[in-house]
Amino acid sequence: MLASIRKFLLLLILVAGSGYIGFRYLQYRQVRHLLPAGTTIAGVDVSGLALEEAGARVQERYARPISIYHRQERVEIQPQDVGFTLDLNGMLQQAQQQMAGQDERTRFAGFVLERPLQPITVDLLAIHDAGGLRSMVQTIAGYLDEPARPPQMLATAETFQHGQPGFVTDVEASLPAVAEALYSLENRSAYLVVVEQEEPELSLDLLAEVINSKLQSFNGMGSIFVMDLQTGEEFGINSDVALSGLSILKIAIFIEAYRALDRPSDEFQQQLFLDTATRSSNYAANLLLHVVAGEDNTYRGADILTESMRHLGLVNTFIAVPYDATPPAYRQTTYVTPANSRTDITTQPDPTMQSTAEDIGTLLSMIYYCAQGGGALLAVYPGQITPQECQAIIDLMVLNEEGNLIRYGVPAGTPVSHKHGWALGTHADAGIVFSPGGDFVIVEYLNQPGEWLLADVSFPILREIARAVYNYFNFDDPYLGDALVDQGLIDPNDPFSESQEAETAPELEGVTPTPTPAPPAAQGGT
Repeated sequence: MLASIRKFLLLLILVAGSGYIGFRYLQYRQVRHLLPAGTTIAGVDVSGLALEEAGARVQERYARPISIYHRQERVEIQPQDVGFTLDLNGMLQQAQQQMAGQDERTRFAGFVLERPLQPITVDLLAIHDAGGLRSMVQTIAGYLDEPARPPQMLATAETFQHGQPGFVTDVEASLPAVAEALYSLENRSAYLVVVEQEEPELSLDLLAEVINSKLQSFNGMGSIFVMDLQTGEEFGINSDVALSGLSILKIAIFIEAYRALDRPSDEFQQQLFLDTATRSSNYAANLLLHVVAGEDNTYRGADILTESMRHLGLVNTFIAVPYDATPPAYRQTTYVTPANSRTDITTQPDPTMQSTAEDIGTLLSMIYYCAQGGGALLAVYPGQITPQECQAIIDLMVLNEEGNLIRYGVPAGTPVSHKHGWALGTHADAGIVFSPGGDFVIVEYLNQPGEWLLADVSFPILREIARAVYNYFNFDDPYLGDALVDQGLIDPNDPFSESQEAETAPELEGVTPTPTPAPPAAQGGT
């Protein structure tokens, strides 16, 4: 009896167990396609989801916009806008393969016993358009960057405006952080690398642009040279073009005359210096060439001067024939130089005496540095010229009150050591300006070959160029006055008052009231 009961109970247990197992198997069949607990695809928890549902969840999480910060500004971008694309098929296939690789009986047993199944992990598979991302960052930077602004010329005020500091995005340095935000689930923010920029310094390039703009109104050629005597920086506009030497070459005569003197100048020589500097006397200049020669021979003096200029590296500067002289037939009347050998531009310079704006500007800088105890003049001619003599040349040319070009472009009272000069189609001035903001050299020529150049045309341009250069060096205290009013040339209260330009213009080169003395014929001079 007991055996029968045991058999019955065993059968009952087997039937009940089989029924339970069958029931659980039916349940298992309904969830076997679902991903196990703890399963992640691309870092997204997709536990208990079907593959299609898991793909949708991953897609939704990575489609969220990312935030890009440019300093305090926040910009959202959509991943699809930079070509971010998930490889969903590839990731779901990996998940499916991992599920298929698990033993079915083991999975069922774990389900029946409610033991966690082995989770599946699939790494992120995605790409983005690197060029599109770079373009997006550049666009954001273009809107939000504020690059440092360089100083600029205020045309209405004839002065310069301070630059401003700024900031710009380092696009290449920013790209890794932005890309990382695209591929991240939690940290979908990126900070652009924004670089601070200091206020740009005033540069001679800006001054060159300003001067070029002023030359646009002139129907001819401008030749300009400027040097910062504090730093030695310089720039030129057509500064290597051959031009007539004019009275500006008397600067070289001053140097050579002082170099020739082995004792202090006497009263007669001092008067020659003064007449040459302040009256632009050709007669006095030729007598100084006698001093250069050490004899009454202007041609010998001119030859010594020309050779000296070459020795100083000023190869485009020469005097072949003295002022107002008619050379003998056997006399060389010109020289070939790099400047006058050019064929691309010509100013129809006087063949007998020439220079360039750069040569004259360099010569003026040599005088300036010599007066301070240094520079090329003292190095090339030790013991032949002294700082005191160079200072005497500077002081001498400060007394020149004619040729009001540079002088009328700077405030009254500003020392300007200069020499002007002009001929039929060329007006020029060259000098050293001693300004509160720094000393500088300025050489300016206007040339209109074959035409009579009117002072009413050239003088205002040359004065305004000088003003621009002065204001560049005196950035914080520019000259905004009207030189013609300041000098009493026009009455600001008289609407009919006209500029007295003609009264400021000296005689043309080659006109002198006193003939040049002729040395003995054996010396070959006139």
